[in-house]
Amino acid sequence: MSFQTPDWVKDAVFYQIYPDRFARSQSTLHSPGLYFKPWGSPPEEQGFQGGDLLGIVERLDYLQNLGVNALYLTPIFASASNHRYHTYDYMEVDPLLGGNAALRALLDAAHARNMYVVLDGVFNHASRGFWAFHHILECGGNSPYIDWFTVHGWPLRPYEHDAENPHNYDAWWDIPALPKFNIANPGVRQYLLDVARYWIDFGIDGWRLDVPEEIDDATFWQAFRATVKAGNPDAYIVGEIWHEAREWLRGDRFDAVMNYVFSRLALGFFGAETLRTDYKPGGYTLVKLDARDLEVGIHHMYSIYAWEVAQAQMNLLDSHDTARTLWTVDGDESALRLATLFQMTMPGAPCIYYGDEIGMTGATDPFSRGAFPWHDMSMWNQELLQFFQQAISLRRQYAILRTGAYKTIYAEAGVFGFMRTLGAQHAIVLFNSTRDHQRVDVTLPKRVVSPHFSAIWNRGSYSAVNGTLSQVIIPAREAVILLSDSPQVARV
Repeated sequence: MSFQTPDWVKDAVFYQIYPDRFARSQSTLHSPGLYFKPWGSPPEEQGFQGGDLLGIVERLDYLQNLGVNALYLTPIFASASNHRYHTYDYMEVDPLLGGNAALRALLDAAHARNMYVVLDGVFNHASRGFWAFHHILECGGNSPYIDWFTVHGWPLRPYEHDAENPHNYDAWWDIPALPKFNIANPGVRQYLLDVARYWIDFGIDGWRLDVPEEIDDATFWQAFRATVKAGNPDAYIVGEIWHEAREWLRGDRFDAVMNYVFSRLALGFFGAETLRTDYKPGGYTLVKLDARDLEVGIHHMYSIYAWEVAQAQMNLLDSHDTARTLWTVDGDESALRLATLFQMTMPGAPCIYYGDEIGMTGATDPFSRGAFPWHDMSMWNQELLQFFQQAISLRRQYAILRTGAYKTIYAEAGVFGFMRTLGAQHAIVLFNSTRDHQRVDVTLPKRVVSPHFSAIWNRGSYSAVNGTLSQVIIPAREAVILLSDSPQVARV
């Protein structure tokens, strides 16, 4: 099926924000007497540290200077957990985040800067406090909402249960706090579609969908797409799927998925020396890769999807559901730098997890969910931040690195290279994963007619003789990006 993904996504650099831990604003009006954990408390203590949406508004200058132009926020609706995947009211932004008015302020401020905002949709399960589930708790089998969930007996045991008397309703991963919706119920379907459309009409720019595979009903997701796109044809729909997702990306459901396949390839190659191979994000073991392995993996990743999809995939290295990249590569900053530059030069929309750009680290949940250290800039890795700014700026400056066609052209001895092509222009991108500088001869595809290339990342100027760039010098644990001598395409 031929379909169009949103053009703005192809030019986007996303920044994922975990709202409770990104920034706290003094302007957010809270009820008196609220208690928040001190900012910067160890994340394993759980609790709320008080980050909110106005805090994001106040940091838009920082985000714009970083170079990002799209935000992905983990859930923001009313919930009794700091991660807010336990939703009890889908029509209200959590008051602790500033309520609906704060979202309005964020959308207006972001859109004024030509920045986009994508929200997290948790539609497989709600919480014990969700109004329809609470109605069942109060009324039992007499509740008109009894079929909104799947109940296996009475009385319900949402809070008091043990091995012999477990909770007696369907729940996500058998977690009693997360009762699963009965998606087959027409009232549930209509409610969730109404939620999706309400926030699109409110002004959000898309949905990231939590555990969509748990809703094993293609017709629901087809209706979801139709509903969202009717409200905004340019809205982005991206699903959390950790593996190949061919059936989801045929034009009738999602525009893209969170590209954890990309993450495993990037970390496996650039972090091969220091990778924690006993760590299994999403249940997948990380594997050390050489250049040939990466070539095979990249080829397969791009061969199974339409080019429209490939350009819209959310290419991430880590997220709130994984360990941070620096932890995964055992503190090897060069691996983070190489993988990030790889993000910025490959097809697909790169997504940075908040704080990675200043060197935040931590094992998987909850350790990867620490507070952004606005309170202590001595914790910032300023050189790393500058690197992120430069790498993002490179992508923003050259359209060829965003939407150019892709072809692998080199994969051996720890060096991986590819070519991006846009019109008559070519970019040659070469990564050196070794600890020694490398000199390589690069054979160019026959269609490349430009005889001369100049470096736009690192240094060097090379002439193509008989279709070969000879003796290209790539510093240790670095990259060289060469651009053919032809008119450049405008920056975004």
